[in-house]
Amino acid sequence: MGLLKSIIYASRLRTLPLALSCIITGHAMAYYLGAFHWVVFNLCILTTLLLQILSNFSNDLGDSEKGTDNEARIGPKRAIQSGMLSPAELKKMLKAMIGLALISGILLLLLSNVLWWEKLILLAIGLGAIWAAMNYTQGNVAYGYRAFGDIFVFLFFGIIGVLGSLFLNIHQINNAAFLPAIGVGCLAVCVLHLNNMRDLINDAHSDKITVAIKLGFENSRIYFVLLILAAITSWSSYVFTQNVTNYYNFIYWIGFIPLIFIVIRFLRLKELKEFDLLLKPTALTTFLLSILFFISQIF
Repeated sequence: MGLLKSIIYASRLRTLPLALSCIITGHAMAYYLGAFHWVVFNLCILTTLLLQILSNFSNDLGDSEKGTDNEARIGPKRAIQSGMLSPAELKKMLKAMIGLALISGILLLLLSNVLWWEKLILLAIGLGAIWAAMNYTQGNVAYGYRAFGDIFVFLFFGIIGVLGSLFLNIHQINNAAFLPAIGVGCLAVCVLHLNNMRDLINDAHSDKITVAIKLGFENSRIYFVLLILAAITSWSSYVFTQNVTNYYNFIYWIGFIPLIFIVIRFLRLKELKEFDLLLKPTALTTFLLSILFFISQIF
């Protein structure tokens, strides 16, 4: 396999729509409030994609170094695990991705019309996002091995992602925006939790402590359902905070229907490897919800 194909494989393209959901959701509210800026939107999309790919590269490297990516792992083989890329090659790409993410993020701040001290705060948050992407599985910190992954995913894919992208457009914190932000964050955690439930046995043997391991199989099932219910409740409530509502504002509720079917299918699963089958539907449903939410804010 050529180097370019190997890089694309390591980028794990199927994870990208989920990462973009928070950006689309935040900009949907910006559009409703009459403060949508295409330049900010495009640079937010680019920066988020670069950060997600950076995270995927880092996770590939970290799990390989710690021996978690072994023959017992159920999910798709990683780039290093399959021999497509060497650790040295992936480290070079990591450095390149950090540079690109920094350039894109700084350009975003320079072109967004926020105050200088607000730019500094947002820059610190951006650097924090790079740190989080690098340290999920890598290094001595490796918070993904200490059951903190769910918290970081909820914050960066939910609260920070949605409110941050909205702030870049309206230059203030909108309290109502916390509702869809919580919704996106909970669904992002659902995707991570499905990964962790699939890898329960191998993670335990590799000393990778996740929330799924902390809770155990049965409580993990309850946790997943509660996350879905929290997402539906919080996100659906947002429409009632809008000053003017019509039937079009409820369009995004259609996206809750596949979530219900996902829960029904989830509760019927018995084998750990079967949880992998719900990863793509859950991620794509989250992305669909963000698109429908954007449409609902146009009318």
